[in-house]
Amino acid sequence: MSPDDSQGEGFGTVHWPTEIRLKKEEKRLEVAFDDGSRFSYPAEFLRVVSPSAEVQGHNPSQKQTVSGRRHVGIMGVEAVGNYAIRILFDDLHDSGIYTWKYLHEIGTDQDRLWAEYLEELQAKGLSREPPRR
Repeated sequence: MSPDDSQGEGFGTVHWPTEIRLKKEEKRLEVAFDDGSRFSYPAEFLRVVSPSAEVQGHNPSQKQTVSGRRHVGIMGVEAVGNYAIRILFDDLHDSGIYTWKYLHEIGTDQDRLWAEYLEELQAKGLSREPPRR
């Protein structure tokens, strides 16, 4: 599949990234897409919405609420074929495959997803802060 495949067959890709920039010090990943949209994702946000089975489960009832990741950083980003990236977090989570489609969707819905996450934490008595040792 090539970037000019506007049907996005195979992985549902509609919007292709034109730039991906890891800002380690700021703990952010910035992605620009071919439709002109640009998203700046905090590492904590990317970590708690990870598309991995560990976080999402195998069905909606298995979805995990990831807490204690306020200070998580990104150690690196690896290409997965021409359709996604794997993000290597400094808490050693690295099993999520972030497709271009998923990154565009969570970028578009970032405010809503973040608000839902904060509500979920509060409802479950969890915190963004890591547990004290």
